[in-house]
Amino acid sequence: MSGRFSGKVALIAGGTGGLGRAVCLAFLEEGARVFVTYRDQKEFDGVKRAAGGNSPSLTGHVVDVTNEAAVNQFVDGVIAEYGQLDAVVNAVGAYAGGISLWETDPKIFEQMLALNLRSGYVIARAVVPAMLKQKRGAMVNVASEAAVDHAAGAAAYAASKAAAVAMMDSLAADLEGTGVRVNSILPSIIDTEANRKAMPKADFAKWPKPEDIARVILFLCSDDSKLINGAAVPVYGDN
Repeated sequence: MSGRFSGKVALIAGGTGGLGRAVCLAFLEEGARVFVTYRDQKEFDGVKRAAGGNSPSLTGHVVDVTNEAAVNQFVDGVIAEYGQLDAVVNAVGAYAGGISLWETDPKIFEQMLALNLRSGYVIARAVVPAMLKQKRGAMVNVASEAAVDHAAGAAAYAASKAAAVAMMDSLAADLEGTGVRVNSILPSIIDTEANRKAMPKADFAKWPKPEDIARVILFLCSDDSKLINGAAVPVYGDN
């Protein structure tokens, strides 16, 4: 364990999903006190088991990250208990595709905006004021390759991810010179169990692994990346 994050507090929204789980475990391995939001108790229990000896440093809360009051309460509780918030990762998101824009149900469109865009807005509103007070902190928002490569059949998804990148880029500009940094990552199809089930004939070897993406995220949250603010980092693997 390198201990880059020893004495640091990290919050991972969506910390039990395919990527969020890997990010959570990586922060724990490097000494952080980790708080995660989740919706599925079994998923959180699985992360807790995977954390092994680091599990006492992991706390989970059921939080709807599109609900501003719930997120504010969660963040306020973390800061009240530990007095700091050093790293925030938003790994919440959803995908809908395989349908043309004019056939996309309005409920699906709104879901893409809520999970892929509004989540980052709500989280930023909750955590940035606290980071400004302490004059330090890093936030990483998980966007997608679809934010810049707008394929057919995924208009709502691509639009929500592109908007999320633009929002974080503007937020980073707002924060210049404050000691608080914001960056995005743009994964292609991630090698998760869910994606393997959805695309069983794909070449999984070409997909980026969650653990490899987690290392990029931890770098962006660390002091090693203090010069990086407002970046949208592609993590495509061999795709």
